[in-house]
Amino acid sequence: MTERSDLSGQFIKVYSPEPHVVVVQLARNPVNAFHEPFWVEYGHVFDKIGQDPTVRVVVLASTLPKVFSAGIDFTALGALQTFDKDPARRALQTRTFTIAFQEAIGATERCPYPVIAAVHGVALGLSIDIIAACDVRYAADDTRFSIKEVDVGLAADIGTLARLPKLAGNQSLVHELAYTARDFSASEAERMGLVSRVVSGGRDGVLKIALETAHIIAQKSPIAVLGTKRTLQHARDHTVQENLEYVATWNSAMLQSSDLTAALKAAKAKQLAIFEPLGKSIAKL
Repeated sequence: MTERSDLSGQFIKVYSPEPHVVVVQLARNPVNAFHEPFWVEYGHVFDKIGQDPTVRVVVLASTLPKVFSAGIDFTALGALQTFDKDPARRALQTRTFTIAFQEAIGATERCPYPVIAAVHGVALGLSIDIIAACDVRYAADDTRFSIKEVDVGLAADIGTLARLPKLAGNQSLVHELAYTARDFSASEAERMGLVSRVVSGGRDGVLKIALETAHIIAQKSPIAVLGTKRTLQHARDHTVQENLEYVATWNSAMLQSSDLTAALKAAKAKQLAIFEPLGKSIAKL
């Protein structure tokens, strides 16, 4: 295990358990409640990871044994009280504040590499915004989720209501959970489509499974995985025909990669393919 001090910050700890895999850990005691410095750092860390050509897959977890995140630290919203007294100016400042917050939490989505969320314990409010922006979501069977925002007098505005309806197969349940703010279990999250796997063993158990998946992904062609993430995101937001045209254009360039030749040679030889690192500068998705 290699510490990645170049990527870590005050509230985010990053390490590499094997080549091409990094684990990003939320690490703000006592409950990983997000205040502005925390979410700004979160966004910066993922943006830095997105520019690191040695990375191929990311696992998002928590250092705390019983908590993924309790959501937002509401003392952080005290900054809103310093905004202009004029309603129009105050509205503009609030909008700017919210968009910056959305951009930080959405950093996993624009990261060019797959991000696997390993969730356990308490996962409230902002936790749903965070994991909904990840590519793969696993939960320990002890996880307690809640879309908590209506209980504090607001509509969730950092990504849950934008992304969760596109992830879940049960729209009625999405509405119920968003309106009631009731707790729901990992098994219910799996049934609705928020998570794809529920495992035993708490934090360590879900992290182990996430790392196993990350290991598999890290051995694949980085060009192919990056292109797959980009195309899946495009498909979510466009028609089938638009996505077919998009991927045809994308692959008109990417099919020229040496990865294709390496993969075919390895398959013929019944060996594991070895792929070259990505270039020094990785474009944001």
